[in-house]
Amino acid sequence: MPSTVVVHAPSRLHFGLLALASQSGRQFGGVGAMVDQPGLRLRISAESTWRTAGPLAPRLEAAAERWCRFHDRERPCCSVVVEKAPPQHVGLGVGTQLALSVAAGLSSFCGLPAGTPPELAISVGRGLRSAVGTYGFAMGGLIVERGKLPGELISPLDTRLDLPPVWRFVLVRPLDARGLSGEMEKSALDETPVPVNISEELIAEVREQLVPAAATADFGAFAASLHRYCRQAGAFYVRQQGGIYNGPVLTALVDRIQSWGHVGVGQSSWGPTLFVAQPDAQSARSLAERLWQEWDGPKLDAIVAEPNNSGAKVEIAEPNSAAIR
Repeated sequence: MPSTVVVHAPSRLHFGLLALASQSGRQFGGVGAMVDQPGLRLRISAESTWRTAGPLAPRLEAAAERWCRFHDRERPCCSVVVEKAPPQHVGLGVGTQLALSVAAGLSSFCGLPAGTPPELAISVGRGLRSAVGTYGFAMGGLIVERGKLPGELISPLDTRLDLPPVWRFVLVRPLDARGLSGEMEKSALDETPVPVNISEELIAEVREQLVPAAATADFGAFAASLHRYCRQAGAFYVRQQGGIYNGPVLTALVDRIQSWGHVGVGQSSWGPTLFVAQPDAQSARSLAERLWQEWDGPKLDAIVAEPNNSGAKVEIAEPNSAAIR
């Protein structure tokens, strides 16, 4: 049994669902991408008893309880500590990345097989709707998942691609805003009727425009397709959000960013995080600086994030070893 396991997990951008639960056939599905910042770091260390600490400790306990029940095991003698985490409920998929980090970390600590992405998700009760974060945790990159048929626990993976490493995403959000989560999110999804033709249009956009643009590193085509997809997917939630984006501040932000000539803008999940695709690091830094200098609305957080094409990393230190490998 190792003395220490450290899990580094990326953050998830969700571009929008393909379908909702009110439809026949496959439900949910979706498209998204993994980014390296703001990431999550979880440390598991050998101890004389079980304990959790740090931010999100109650969520650690819940994930660990599910994992132990799934594997029919007692809690191992170790400490599980979140050393770094993005803010919750801002559209970055923290709940899934945290729970999967617990599953992957405890499996490694206890000497169990890592498991497939669906197995990891099922062991901690994640992936009930979208599985973008599930596959993204394991693989990184651009993720397209098909949606669930009745009886399927986890949506099948449709496409996974590396994004060009030179590309960047500027992540921007009002500091005092939060998106929907938990039961409020579930109710919003369950109560939203979606015409089948909209889902068909979204699927066609992904297959015919977004994925080919990413595969050929055509940034201009990717940015344009990304914006079309996000606007169409956002139309599902006009009643809940008051518009394509979650509230007047995000709508004004999108309008301002686009007025500066940036096409590939979208809202991650329920927001309030917006992402802006950029062709390189210099362009991304320039946009972030312009937002800090010229935005005259509520205070913003704006960071530059690289695509994550590898997924989470699990580092292990053996007993009596000072090194993490």
